[in-house]
Amino acid sequence: MHLAVYLPLLFPALAGLSAGPLARRLEPRLATWLLTAAGLVLAASSTAVLGLLALAGLVRIPLVAALKGYSPEVIDRQDPAAWPAALAGAVLLALAVLAAVRMAARRAGALWSAALEAACLPGPGPVVVIDDPGADAYAMPGLPGRIVISHGMLDALDAAGHEILLVHERAHLDHHHYAFVSLAQLSAAANPLLRPLADTVAYTVERWADEHAAHHTGDRRAVAETVARAAVAAKRGRGGRHLPAAALGVLGRRTAPGFVPRRVAALLAPPPQSPPLLLVAAAALLAASSLCALEAARDLHQFLELAHLR
Repeated sequence: MHLAVYLPLLFPALAGLSAGPLARRLEPRLATWLLTAAGLVLAASSTAVLGLLALAGLVRIPLVAALKGYSPEVIDRQDPAAWPAALAGAVLLALAVLAAVRMAARRAGALWSAALEAACLPGPGPVVVIDDPGADAYAMPGLPGRIVISHGMLDALDAAGHEILLVHERAHLDHHHYAFVSLAQLSAAANPLLRPLADTVAYTVERWADEHAAHHTGDRRAVAETVARAAVAAKRGRGGRHLPAAALGVLGRRTAPGFVPRRVAALLAPPPQSPPLLLVAAAALLAASSLCALEAARDLHQFLELAHLR
């Protein structure tokens, strides 16, 4: 248990460092699915091993050992986890669970608020044009979701740009990009080492929508120009100040430096090809993390059975 229980705590750091390169090399839809799944698996594995460390320390408490019928002599001799490691595991487990619950509640509240706001927007159609001179455009999840575009954004783009903008925002709604972002943020809340991965998912969903628009129009350069013009217009007109928490839009995460330039550069380059070797390496990392957590659980189970037999 000693080695297996610590490796899943280190793998998220490797995943965080690898998220950016993976996003650049993989097709955006595949990258989004892979990174989101990786975040969930790694967060679950690390949380599980924290629980195992906490449990290994808990059974060393004499009162707990007596209540469960465990032999103190066997526990002291086998020493499944040192006291400092067990105590640290218990503290980190409590923090991880608390952070995950808080994030889940916040994201659920944001999605619910977005759905209510989308339902209250004027007009029956999926597209709502608001009278705002600032350039802004975003998709709001709901039943149904709505696309909000300001007059300022319409004025900043030509007819071809309007079509690209609508296709981009529809992609956010049709492919439920808000769900990927929410799950990635939940993983990062449970394990802060996954924060770079969650930030990368926020980027890959925008790249997914960009590539969807490029495929629909058949003109990658036109999509790149539209993204750039929208960003310049928003900066000039100070748009996007009231973007709902659950909304996604062509401007992406506006506080991230270099976010839009990276998307424009990717659109001006050939589409990514998703090298199979990267997929194999990512799958190996997830399999190793899961197997280590399972192995640690098996070792602890065997230890407790031995301690119970005295």
